[in-house]
Amino acid sequence: MSRRDVYVTLRQMRDHGVEALEMVRGRSRSDLNTDRMRALALVRLLEVIGEAAVRIPAEDRNRFAAIPWSQIIGLRNRLIHGYDEVDLEIVWQILSAELPDLVEELDRLLKSKP
Repeated sequence: MSRRDVYVTLRQMRDHGVEALEMVRGRSRSDLNTDRMRALALVRLLEVIGEAAVRIPAEDRNRFAAIPWSQIIGLRNRLIHGYDEVDLEIVWQILSAELPDLVEELDRLLKSKP
């Protein structure tokens, strides 16, 4: 089995994060209650970011220690396995307060690619 290019996976994480941020731009927390398709799409984008994080080998996670790997993977697990108990308040907090920093850090890593 061939090893994935870690930078391809980081780019996928960044791209899905950017897409999620674009979907919440100009929106409010209450939009997640009234726009089910948007809420589902945003949850899915967060799931994909977490799934991509799972694919990053442990040695690379250690190398890119500024990324909160365990929290990203934990969120993915919670969204996938606790799909019937997703708290949109927490999802909004992640989208508005944490995802911008993650996208910024991923951009930094991608620009410093050797």
